[in-house]
Amino acid sequence: MSDKYFTDTFKPRFSDTDGLGHINNTMVPVWFEGARDEIFKWFTPDLDLTKWRLILAKIDVSFIAQMYYEYEMEVRTYIGRIGGSSFDVYQEIWQRDSLVASGTAVMVHFDYQAQKAVKIPEDIVEKMTEYLKK
Repeated sequence: MSDKYFTDTFKPRFSDTDGLGHINNTMVPVWFEGARDEIFKWFTPDLDLTKWRLILAKIDVSFIAQMYYEYEMEVRTYIGRIGGSSFDVYQEIWQRDSLVASGTAVMVHFDYQAQKAVKIPEDIVEKMTEYLKK
C-alpha cells in the first residue's frame, strides 16, 4: 500500500455551476470518470473502444463540502481494493486544500464478446498495487 495516486487538476467551467452559485452535483461523477483515464490505459493502452475491457458496476459519491467555480480542482485517484476480476477506484476532489468530495467506482475486467467478467492480468494487478490506498 502507498500514498501514490494519479492527479488531474483543472479549473471548473462556468457551465459547471448551478443556480446557487456552486458546482452542480452532476459534475462530480463526470470529473471522476475523466480522472480514471490512466487506469483505463492499463487495460486498453490506446483507449480504442472496440478493444475496451472494463465495465462500470457501481459508483458511490459523497459530497463533503460545497465547491465553487472560482477555484482550481484537484482529483486524486487511487486503487481502493483489488479482487479477482473487479477492483475499486477510490477518488477524492480537493479544492483550496480541503477535501470536498469523494467516491468509489467498482470496475470489472469484462469480456464483451463472451459477456462475462474475466480475471485481471497479473501485470495489471502489479500496477494497481502501486496505487493501493493506505
